[in-house]
Amino acid sequence: MESLNRMAIELVDEAIDFAEVLDVGAYELENEATVLDFGVDFDGGIEAGTLLTEMQTAGMATVQTRMGEVAGAPHRYVDLVTDHPDLALLCSQKAGWEVGVEDFQGLGSGPARALVGTEDVFRKIGYHDAFDLTVLTIESDALPGEAVAEHVADMTETNPSSVFLVGFRTASLAGSVSIAARAAELAVFRLSELGYDPRDVISASGTAPVAPVAGSEEAAMARTNDALAYGGQVHLTVREEFDRFDELPSSVREEYGRPFEQVFDDVDWDLYEVDEDVFAPAQVTVDVVGGPTAVYGETDEEILADSFGL
Repeated sequence: MESLNRMAIELVDEAIDFAEVLDVGAYELENEATVLDFGVDFDGGIEAGTLLTEMQTAGMATVQTRMGEVAGAPHRYVDLVTDHPDLALLCSQKAGWEVGVEDFQGLGSGPARALVGTEDVFRKIGYHDAFDLTVLTIESDALPGEAVAEHVADMTETNPSSVFLVGFRTASLAGSVSIAARAAELAVFRLSELGYDPRDVISASGTAPVAPVAGSEEAAMARTNDALAYGGQVHLTVREEFDRFDELPSSVREEYGRPFEQVFDDVDWDLYEVDEDVFAPAQVTVDVVGGPTAVYGETDEEILADSFGL
């Protein structure tokens, strides 16, 4: 299989070449690691958000935006399609790296995770990347510095000069786009956690509304999760039947019907205290090859409208 990091590096090169057009920043640290700012000190935008998502999925997904509606109001949506959901979504896009170095905290996704390969999902899929350059996108309200780059280089067994760190705030337009693009990833990961072989998911498509940029990171975390849990829709084509497909949508959760602002407030905004099962798309269609097609869950535009301030 082609290296996920090699494919992502091509997208990083594109971002650097068109940084001014995308309204993103790119600079080199003293240890020669490269930082790209996709929504911390720079504004970024819709195009920056789609490119960020492409980097997170290592170029193995098609990402685009379109106009739709939320509660009758015109609204942007992001669509993602991949025929390699195990690699693009679980081995790359999933935000599975908790980056904590000195006083820096962030959530990492992207193909750098595949060079480390310690998460259980890599064992299930049987994939481990090998490449001398690496890309990690980090969701944080601050940009990573040299200590983070050294940490990533150590974990991925590369040199700091080979590390490319892409930073973005949740409360940014690029952040809203990239998080809305996670609907399919949430469904495939949940399916894997329920015991289904992710390699039997042939194709995955997802769509969700792009949450309006909030005024704080906390409000942005709530809005972007509402966008997925109450507006996210996924279509999966799979090889094998399974008796737990009905557990995929957010509507089966005990917390369903409550905005994420309330869910997070209950745990004093310590997201690690929230059961990861609540992070799921609103509606999932599962199409079994040679078998039935079934739809699970439903969207809730009333909660979306309240969350988005419509």
